[in-house]
Amino acid sequence: MDWRVQTLIDTMLRDINRPIAVTGLARSVNLSRSRLTHLFRAEVGCSPGRYLRGARLDRARQLVEDSSLSIKEIMARVGFNDPSHFTRDFSRRHGASPRKIRARARPPSRWPPARFFTSISGG
Repeated sequence: MDWRVQTLIDTMLRDINRPIAVTGLARSVNLSRSRLTHLFRAEVGCSPGRYLRGARLDRARQLVEDSSLSIKEIMARVGFNDPSHFTRDFSRRHGASPRKIRARARPPSRWPPARFFTSISGG
């Protein structure tokens, strides 16, 4: 992979929660915006903006499944400001809303267990 594209991917993933302008990324590796977009598409198969959105949504899914952060906190951590856009894009990419993904990842706890009542009642 071209080192400039790899540098940009590393930057996007490191700063995933911050607004990132393609023009600024292009400037950081001494390319024009159009040349960067062309090179990025040739190397990765999509535009830098689409790649960043996908990376943010993938990171959001990881946080939904593996953390106890609220959906609003997750949105902030991955650089989304609008809850409706976030939910729509998340659902399109992952096939279900963040709440449904979280529910699948963590089945409801079974507390108190049935044996708890048996031990209390002496049975």
